[in-house]
Amino acid sequence: MKKQLHIFLTALMFFTRIPCPKWVDHAPEILNKSTRYFSLVGIIVGSISAATYLLAATVFSVEISIALSMIASFLTTGAFHEDGFADVCDGFGGGWTKDKILLIMKDSRLGTFGTVGLISILALKFMSLTTMAPEYLALTIISGHSISRFIATTLIFTHPYVTDDQNSKSKPAANQMSLNSLVLNAFFGLLPLVFFKNYLVFIVLIPLFIGKWWLSRFFKKWIGGQTGDCAGALQQVSEVVFYLSLLVLWTFIL
Repeated sequence: MKKQLHIFLTALMFFTRIPCPKWVDHAPEILNKSTRYFSLVGIIVGSISAATYLLAATVFSVEISIALSMIASFLTTGAFHEDGFADVCDGFGGGWTKDKILLIMKDSRLGTFGTVGLISILALKFMSLTTMAPEYLALTIISGHSISRFIATTLIFTHPYVTDDQNSKSKPAANQMSLNSLVLNAFFGLLPLVFFKNYLVFIVLIPLFIGKWWLSRFFKKWIGGQTGDCAGALQQVSEVVFYLSLLVLWTFIL
């Protein structure tokens, strides 16, 4: 139990900026296992974001409250996955060979493709959330954070880590994932969906896995696998796909 707590706190420390006890470190053995709690971290981040929305909604409009909830998630994670998404946009947008793509993704500077990509995906998040039914908005935010992280772990499970940069910020947590860790992520990733009144909500898994299949195929074609940035980009895309899929469900099915 103590070892699992250590692994969980390591995941919390690595994927967020939430303070952890001083005895939690970046030991490679523990850090490599920390992705098993990626979806649980998503529930925590989503809960902070949802709580911010609910608190802000007592004073401000829905739009302002959603914007504040998004800012809360950025502050909680240090925009960790948004950064990965921007790197992927820059790398695949500006590179035409595997080496060039990986080189661009390692560059800390933000380029044109990354800027346009970030603006686009954040706008989609904001607009989709402002269109949600208010009574489900908090649950939707939590679910979006958890299920998108589960989808990201499936990429780590199915595709090899390809970069050889020993200093990569994501390398220790992006190695091949065990089946047990994937199942645990599936449990925490899908858990919030149970609290929706209609279980047809699980239909969203279809577009989510289609999106994962398409992106993973794209990554495989160009670089032969995945990097931490690729997993972060998939998380961001999956979060938006989840919100848009819910809107389609509520419009035509639920």
